[in-house]
Amino acid sequence: MSTSLAAPAAAPPTADPYPRRWAAAAVMMIAALMDLLDGTIVNVALPSIGRDLHASQSALQWLVSAYLLGFAAALIVSGHLGDRLGRRSLFLAGTAGFGLASLGCGIAQTPGQLIAARAAQGVMAAVLMPQVLGSLRTLFHGKERGAAFGMYGAMAGFASALGVLLGGLLTDADLFGWGWRSVFLVNVPVAVATLVAGFVLVPSTRERSAGRPDVRGSLVLAAGLVAIVLPLVQGRSNGWPLWGWVCLAAGVLAVVGLGVVEARRRGTATVPLLPARAFRLPAFSVGVLVQLLFSIGMQGFFLVFAIWLQGSEGYTPMQAGVVVVAFSVGGFLTAPVADVLAVRFGRLVLAAGALMMAGGFGWVWSAVADSAAAHTGAWPLVPGLVMAGAGLGFLVVPLVNVVLSAVPAELAGGASGIFSTAQQFGGALGAAVIGTVFFGHVGEGLTGAVTAAMPWVVGGFVVCAGLCGALPRRGVSQEA
Repeated sequence: MSTSLAAPAAAPPTADPYPRRWAAAAVMMIAALMDLLDGTIVNVALPSIGRDLHASQSALQWLVSAYLLGFAAALIVSGHLGDRLGRRSLFLAGTAGFGLASLGCGIAQTPGQLIAARAAQGVMAAVLMPQVLGSLRTLFHGKERGAAFGMYGAMAGFASALGVLLGGLLTDADLFGWGWRSVFLVNVPVAVATLVAGFVLVPSTRERSAGRPDVRGSLVLAAGLVAIVLPLVQGRSNGWPLWGWVCLAAGVLAVVGLGVVEARRRGTATVPLLPARAFRLPAFSVGVLVQLLFSIGMQGFFLVFAIWLQGSEGYTPMQAGVVVVAFSVGGFLTAPVADVLAVRFGRLVLAAGALMMAGGFGWVWSAVADSAAAHTGAWPLVPGLVMAGAGLGFLVVPLVNVVLSAVPAELAGGASGIFSTAQQFGGALGAAVIGTVFFGHVGEGLTGAVTAAMPWVVGGFVVCAGLCGALPRRGVSQEA
């Protein structure tokens, strides 16, 4: 054929919007769905992966942490690269890379190969996701922008529930004898289809005033984040050696040092990864810490909970996924009203959400402890999961909006990127810290290991509730 697939023209100005913007949005949201599903789809497959690949306990932790670390390390600089070089090219590259990395996960023969492919998945997801949100912001205006972001938000909420169900279904179905590998291989045809459609439909957009990304700084940040998580995952199995503590200290110093260097930098077009002006605002710093603690508790809990359901209670991956859906149901109940309440009541809504999460997970803790005496089934767990999910809606959905009420408008974009990075890095820390406590008590049985880990989860959310007292009294509206 002589007709070639030509790249669409750059998005027209607001007076004459890109005519195929809704088709482009659909393609980008489908691509984003791959990442959103991978945030939860692997959890219920972990026991099957461990048995099939003879993975160690630390390897199971790395299967979660590697993805989240790759995402956290590359997210901010990828957003800046898209603004400067063009979002369409990075979107296509991220989609293709995510598909290839998923294929690598699906054909991995050793835990090391799978961990490496998971890290590559995380990096490619970080390349892909900022381009989706940045393109939606550029392609749509006024009420259409609100509708587009509303669709994205609904999809993101739906994906958390769909991920655990799909992960259990694919693992149990054992399509073509692939077992848990289907969890990753399902991404390959989706990536191919969205890559072709994106080439045809997604326009080229960029920010003409975008500054130069700090690539060297992003490498320092990535090395620092890995240096922090590495000894936390490997330390227990190695007897907490001296090198681990040195590595941990070096990682913290690298991240802090990067922030200090960027704060002192003057007269440069390079965009800082860690904007010092934002961190000087107590509300912003506390908000990032709340996001970090929330993610530690969430990811740590669902890592150990999925292993306990299947290893101790005898649930299949699909049954475990159905149980976890109760948590998503709680979130669906409160998420629609959380932003509205936060505009009026601000930090009180977030504090209530954190306490609800602490109470809900405390209920689950009690139910798990009771199951040691007699198998009671899933129903005693459901009220606690629903309560914790409802608390999530009140805590996390409006968190950024509440914090941004104290951040200057020119820092809002960078602040949002920091929050996303904190969420991913917190998840990696959660798998490392909570997972280490859990696996350190496996000798007492899986139920004993969960009951040992749960105080860390519940305590983290209690601390979140206390920290919310330092956040602004009111949030900003979605329109603002």
